[in-house]
Amino acid sequence: MIFLRAAQREFTQNAVAVFVALFAILISTVLIRLLGQAAGGRVPADAVLSLIGFGAIAQMPVVLSLTVFIAILMTLSRWYRDSEMVVWFASGLPLTAWIRPVLRFAVPLVLVIAGLSLFVSPWAQKKSAEYKEQLNNRDDVSRVAPGMFRESSGGERVFFVEAMSGLEGPDRVRNVFASSMQNGRLGVMVAAEAHTELDEHGNRYVVLEHGRRYEGTPGTPSYRMIEFERYTVRMETKEVETGPRQPKTLALPALIKDGSDRSRGELLSRISLPVLAVMLALLAIPLSFVNPRAGRTNNLIFAVLIYLIYSNAISVCQAWVGQGRMRFEVGVLLPHLIMLLVLAALFYKRLSVFARWRRR
Repeated sequence: MIFLRAAQREFTQNAVAVFVALFAILISTVLIRLLGQAAGGRVPADAVLSLIGFGAIAQMPVVLSLTVFIAILMTLSRWYRDSEMVVWFASGLPLTAWIRPVLRFAVPLVLVIAGLSLFVSPWAQKKSAEYKEQLNNRDDVSRVAPGMFRESSGGERVFFVEAMSGLEGPDRVRNVFASSMQNGRLGVMVAAEAHTELDEHGNRYVVLEHGRRYEGTPGTPSYRMIEFERYTVRMETKEVETGPRQPKTLALPALIKDGSDRSRGELLSRISLPVLAVMLALLAIPLSFVNPRAGRTNNLIFAVLIYLIYSNAISVCQAWVGQGRMRFEVGVLLPHLIMLLVLAALFYKRLSVFARWRRR
């Protein structure tokens, strides 16, 4: 049928345009947040791109769900505005006849959303958490960046490096400032150059060259200055902590096996995303109605409100299941059953309107 082929083509075109726009917004949001953290020294600059990739993959199911919803809504709304739906109804086809072509377009994307939600997004969350843990457990020297004051992992030292030397190797820096507090005494060191060394046991040292050390007790005049040609400081590395993993980073078999309330809440969230995508695709059919004599944005505002209420209801059920205040079965079914009733009411309303219009 010409109508259906045109609808599938327009669904796809609008979906591509919406996905590009939403993906650009997602990347921009994640980039701004990570750049702010990098500027504050909480995230190394060389880790920004990797964390952006992990964050984008983790949020991809939500982006695709919105893509399906908005693409169908935009297509059918345009058909109402251009009176193409009048031809559809004049041919004797009801509004419910749109369910099949809409599902034909949405189901492949829903399968992709299910795969991302159940398997790929947890993997991205896991890799992001492991990468952040590796960054947090790097030694103090690895945290130092030229032109920035950087505090050590234990909070006992502060480093500042003006620039990389670039003459004798990538590990050499110049114009170094270091401040440390040991046994109640403050030590401040400045050096013209510095580099790192490893001994046979794998211990890492920072070697300061051609500098001074000022040492004393804050609040007293007892300070002394020492000039040195070579000063060696051992850097302590943090042990990698292997605490319990967050449920959002667990693979699906491990999440099901865990059986805790938090794991059930996370499982509810993963299952709900593909169901939400199907429901949104069907909701777009009655919500796309546009009265050419009225405002064109009323249906869009109503659609946004329904999406926000629906997604927040799923989040509330997830939180209640995670806190043990609601059974898992109830949390999985309740928001979707309520939205199914809303969908039936919207279809009934539109079908009643068009039935009265045809009788006239």
